[in-house]
Amino acid sequence: MINNAINALREGRFILIYDFDNRERETDLTIRSDAVTPQDILRMRKDGGGLICTAVHPDAAKTLGLPFATDVFSRCGELGEKEGDVPYDRKNHSSFSLWVNHRETFTGITDHDRALTITKVAEHVHAAMNGGGLPPFGREFRTPGHSALLRAADTLLDQRQGQTELSIALAIMAGVTPAVTVCEMLDDETGYALEKEKARAYGDEHGFPFVTGDEIIEAWNEWKKENLLSDRR
Repeated sequence: MINNAINALREGRFILIYDFDNRERETDLTIRSDAVTPQDILRMRKDGGGLICTAVHPDAAKTLGLPFATDVFSRCGELGEKEGDVPYDRKNHSSFSLWVNHRETFTGITDHDRALTITKVAEHVHAAMNGGGLPPFGREFRTPGHSALLRAADTLLDQRQGQTELSIALAIMAGVTPAVTVCEMLDDETGYALEKEKARAYGDEHGFPFVTGDEIIEAWNEWKKENLLSDRR
C-alpha cells in the first residue's frame, strides 16, 4: 500500500494517513500542496471536517523565515505552550507555525482563496529547496490569515512522528515538493476522530490509498538506507 500512496501523491491525488493507535488515532486527508484545487478544499472541509493545514519541510521553513508558533507565543506569558502540554506527544511541542493569506486573496477563507494561498506556499517551498528565485515570503503573504502552516521537525521522523513529519517524509520519498496539505477526518455522528476502519472504508470507496504511520516509518528507514548507500558510491 505504501507504493500506492507514493504514486497517488505524485499524481496529485488524495491519500489517507493514519498515525498510530498510541498517538492521535486520527486519519488525515492528505494531498501535495502544489496540486490543491478549490474542489480539494471543498472535499477536505466536507469529508474531513478538521483543520486544513499545510506542512512544510524544515529546511524550507528556515529559509522562508517561518517560526514555530510556540516560539512566537512564548513571549505571551501564560498563553505560551509549556513542556508536556500536548497530551499525545509530551516530548515535542506543536508543529504549528503561522496562519497566512496570500496577498491576492479577499477574505482568505473561501475554497478559492485557500487553494490560492496553499499553492503559492508550495511555490515558495519549491524555490526555497532549489536555490530561491521568488520574492521574500512576506511580500506575497500576510498574517494573520486562514491557512495554517505546519513546520516539520528538523530531523523529521527521527525527532517527531506526527502527521506533519509523516506527510513530508512521504513527499520526499515521492520526489515531489515537500509541502503537503492535510485535514483530519472527523465523524459526523460522534464528533470525535473518524475510526480507523471507517476511514479505510472511505478510502476504498473513493480510491484513496490508506497508509499507516508504521508503514511510512518502515518505508522511510529503508529509503534512508538506500540513499545513504547511493551517496557513498
